[in-house]
Amino acid sequence: MPIIRSEDGEKEGIMQVSKLMLVSARTAPKSGGVDDILTAIVFGEEKESLAAEMDEIAEERKIDEFKRDAKNVKDSEAVVLIGVRGTKKFDVNCGACGYANCDEFEKAEKRTGQDFTGATCIFKALDLGIALGSAAKTASILNVDNRIMYRIGAAARRLNLLPEASVIMGIPVSAKGKSIYFDRKS
Repeated sequence: MPIIRSEDGEKEGIMQVSKLMLVSARTAPKSGGVDDILTAIVFGEEKESLAAEMDEIAEERKIDEFKRDAKNVKDSEAVVLIGVRGTKKFDVNCGACGYANCDEFEKAEKRTGQDFTGATCIFKALDLGIALGSAAKTASILNVDNRIMYRIGAAARRLNLLPEASVIMGIPVSAKGKSIYFDRKS
């Protein structure tokens, strides 16, 4: 009689949930129905490279939280990346980006800061937030531990894992006896 042991079944289940998280991010509401969300699942050697990049950033910047979050990535089965093409205009002329109108925003030179490229259209940033919340909700409903992390996105951007994204966030996923994403120490 075939048997699926818990480690194999849980690993497979986490990967299936990660795929459903991509679906949730894709189908989350978008401003004006324009989809500029980008997604990927990172696991295996690439996940280890992502954690190593976070450790490197920790050393460069002397920020212990990068090292703490890198440990969470190492201890996770996979990481869901969600990014946005935030430097595209939305054409509402709201000025929240810091420019007088969308045409000025579009013509302005985009600058890459320490972690991301901007200026960012506020509507694209909102779309990213909604997609992140939708993906995290899906994992939570399916009992997979997760946490949205800025620092993962900074490392993913340096590794060019979502080349078209101007802003990226990461959601590590795991299934342990207790969530590894809380009660963390820097």
